[in-house]
Amino acid sequence: EALRSGRLVVFPTETVYGLGANALDATAVMGIYAAKGRPVRNPLIVHVHNADAARQIVTMWPAAAERLAKTFWPGPLSLVLPKSDAIPDVVTGGGPTVALRCPAHRVALKLIEMADVPVAAPSANPSGYVSPTRVEHLAENIKRAAAYVVDAGLCPGGIESTVLDLTEDPPRVLRPGLL
Repeated sequence: EALRSGRLVVFPTETVYGLGANALDATAVMGIYAAKGRPVRNPLIVHVHNADAARQIVTMWPAAAERLAKTFWPGPLSLVLPKSDAIPDVVTGGGPTVALRCPAHRVALKLIEMADVPVAAPSANPSGYVSPTRVEHLAENIKRAAAYVVDAGLCPGGIESTVLDLTEDPPRVLRPGLL
């Protein structure tokens, strides 16, 4: 309910803790940027609970996306694809594409599924600081910004997801990560 109503939630993934907001709500997403002190031109990754949910917020789902999602989702792989009009520009830093991932953490998947909205969620740290792998690592301003902090212990990965741009041929790794 918190995510659907525009509030922020800290939640675990298999990589690091994330600071999430309803990706369809531009005002909620602005709360992420404010809490992190993150430049709004820096796009966010949108978390979904399965490939069907991902397909609903992009304009193109190529065969490569289908193969990669079947092979690596849930998991620490973010796929960059052309965004649909449902995704506000603030999520994508004003760009035409969106990075999508389906996390491989049972708590994250259940939260996203129950919220029934895609969740924009960068790491739950102030911009420029180390990403938290435990709730104890969260900065006070991040905890204050969140309506809820979901503590599921240690995030085993410790580094962010790999980001792969599928809008280029051949696809290009934009950020090496856990995968």
